[in-house]
Amino acid sequence: MTLPRSGTLVAYPTGALDGESVVRHVEALPDGRAAVLTDETPVHPVDARWPDQSADRAEFVLGGDGSRRIPIVDAIVGATDGASLFVGDDVPVRPGAEGWASVVVHVVDAADAGALQEGDAVGFQVDPELRAALSLGHTACHLASLALNLAVADRWSKQPRTDGLGTPDFDGLAIERSRILEGGSLDRYRLNKSLRRAGFQTEGLVDALAEIERRVEARLAIWVDAAAPIRIERAGDALADRREWVAELPEGTVRIPCGGTHVHSTAELAGLRVGFTLDDDAGTPVLVMSSSR
Repeated sequence: MTLPRSGTLVAYPTGALDGESVVRHVEALPDGRAAVLTDETPVHPVDARWPDQSADRAEFVLGGDGSRRIPIVDAIVGATDGASLFVGDDVPVRPGAEGWASVVVHVVDAADAGALQEGDAVGFQVDPELRAALSLGHTACHLASLALNLAVADRWSKQPRTDGLGTPDFDGLAIERSRILEGGSLDRYRLNKSLRRAGFQTEGLVDALAEIERRVEARLAIWVDAAAPIRIERAGDALADRREWVAELPEGTVRIPCGGTHVHSTAELAGLRVGFTLDDDAGTPVLVMSSSR
């Protein structure tokens, strides 16, 4: 069996929920399931380097009448050098590395793998409800992080790097982990020594959480009322090509590198709320922000 030398073309940044392609490779995986590579796909995969947004729920559609469907039980970013396929955490290079192709690995159960052969034409169908919920959650995550940066801007004693709106980038400097939920997100920020040395003041933060929440929600309400347009700009159609989330907010156009899916207007986030708690991780305080609609 041959492995593709070029990367998968992805249609999910445009919002695609279906499509057609050709199977280029089928390979058994160590866990007993099988990997299926195609030329193109509308299926959003999870990226082990920053697994914030989970994979789409989707199916392969076989036959001219679409009578047979094979569940895609997972979709994962992988890479191949033409000789071997690497999946998820085992990928040894960054996307776009010379001599490597970044691919979407569609995972199917072993019992279904025999129905998919190299050269077969296949269709795709992505679950629209889950895609919509995750797209809403991912946009909520970006907007809440920008609003949080504004809400804590007065806590910096030094000038750190800034975000796309020119605000001190607390989110970019402190983020430990982000998880996109259906209709919201959960973000963890480490308030460690390096952040404090950079000039962020943590004194009195516990007592200020209610005010920070008020500021964030007030800013989000302004952006929702503005019905600001949102789009994904792409350097190309390949999985490894750079993509940016672009929002035309009242304060200006903001861009954030992002490989996920999103809604098309801030108006779609009406009713978005946030909440804050402080956790402790072996003596290091962690600020947790949840957003939901």
